[in-house]
Amino acid sequence: MQRVEIDGGVAVGVDSSASSVRALIMAAEEAKRRQTVLHVVRAWSMRTAPRPEECPPGTVPSTDQYQQAVIADTQRIVNSKLGAEPAVPVELHIVHSPSPQALLSASRGADLLVVGHRGRGGFAGLMLGSVAEQVVRHAACPVLVVRPNI
Repeated sequence: MQRVEIDGGVAVGVDSSASSVRALIMAAEEAKRRQTVLHVVRAWSMRTAPRPEECPPGTVPSTDQYQQAVIADTQRIVNSKLGAEPAVPVELHIVHSPSPQALLSASRGADLLVVGHRGRGGFAGLMLGSVAEQVVRHAACPVLVVRPNI
């Protein structure tokens, strides 16, 4: 398992979900307010990583090819939401690790950790998802859970 090591700033968990994109925007606003760096944390597994474009059908991509595809996808998400020249310094932390462990690792050095919440509306929407719940319970820094637009 890879660890995320940062020294201060705002960390945000990002994947390709709408809730994490909203968390990215909120985290960037908070980093700007605090005049600090934004650490974009993306944990991945072979099951969750985007398929590398250069890998022909019927072949299994290498771990390095998956890593490069996740880096490119994450950079695309950041650029599309924050622009090519964000208002704050942005550092990407792409790790082959379960999401809760990567985010909790980042929380050890962050001033604030931001995560999205995949609400489902009604009573179910009041409950946190499994990743957000683990982070809220075990993070070493304050956590901001960003609710989806309802």
